[in-house]
Amino acid sequence: MSRLCNNDQIMTQLDLHRLDDSLIALRRILRATELYSRDLAQSAGLTPAQLRVLQIAKTKDGSVTPKELATQMGVSQATVTALVDKIVSRGLAVRVRSETDRRQTNVTLTQTGTDAVAQAPDALQQRYVKAFMKLQDWEQAQLLASLERVAAMLNADDIDAAPVLTTGELKGTPESAAE
Repeated sequence: MSRLCNNDQIMTQLDLHRLDDSLIALRRILRATELYSRDLAQSAGLTPAQLRVLQIAKTKDGSVTPKELATQMGVSQATVTALVDKIVSRGLAVRVRSETDRRQTNVTLTQTGTDAVAQAPDALQQRYVKAFMKLQDWEQAQLLASLERVAAMLNADDIDAAPVLTTGELKGTPESAAE
């Protein structure tokens, strides 16, 4: 009987160790995201989501529709509108009426926006994509399942999210202080 109790204690200690290790790994991911966001803000004055808008526009020959942005980024039209408002107000892009459909507006990069994309540090999610694509199919599926489980455990599976790291304001910038 004492052996069973000892095994239960050992199991409990192992479980606690795994729990601590999982929390440490999660915190490392969050910390890497914070550090990347801070570096991007300092070097380019952009949030990761704003940079992603510029990158998508650049890959579409410098012009993209808000609907294309929302679809590719996996966010709502309202989120895209807020992101585009910020980059337009900073002179990184302009809204231009489509020549083929007057009801449609395109988001077109300015030279300043093109320069910002070129000068931005390597995005954290781009590093992740490169490493993820090197994994075997079964490893990708396992990792995806695990990440989806973590999101569900945190009740985050219904949160509007995109394959970018953050859509919020830059802390300590004049535009965030004004809001």
